[in-house]
Amino acid sequence: MPSTNRRLALAASFLALTLTTGAAVPAPETRGSKQPVITVYKDPDCGCCNNWIEHLVKHGFKVESKDTREMTEVKANLGVPGSLESCHTGVVGGYLVEGHVPAADILRMLRQKPRVAGLAVPGMPMGSPGMEGPRKQKYDVVSFDKKGKTKVFARH
Repeated sequence: MPSTNRRLALAASFLALTLTTGAAVPAPETRGSKQPVITVYKDPDCGCCNNWIEHLVKHGFKVESKDTREMTEVKANLGVPGSLESCHTGVVGGYLVEGHVPAADILRMLRQKPRVAGLAVPGMPMGSPGMEGPRKQKYDVVSFDKKGKTKVFARH
């Protein structure tokens, strides 16, 4: 059938054009020079905070690190619920990111734009980004609103 062959040829031509001209949509972490910028507040002596920052950079984030010994005040001023606190706090795209949240979950939040204040990994679970080591704990990433209400966003 000539019409079927013509449709196949057009589809193949469109695919070839898309692949050779860069018309395909790249993944969020590789779109041009528009890396997500995250401001990270952390204690200057915290090693796991620096490891988490390295994790973010490896996954396409531009990080602005702000060292402070007043993390309790920073968290209170930003609105991090006490029950969700960890060692560092990030701010990206109008959202809070508390603790060792994986970059993939942050990127998903930025894509989906849920009506939440942010994401958190309470405490410092072994095996989470920045807390790598010989053993790995299961942990949840939770979303939270301004009143502190939480919901599981991802399980690791």
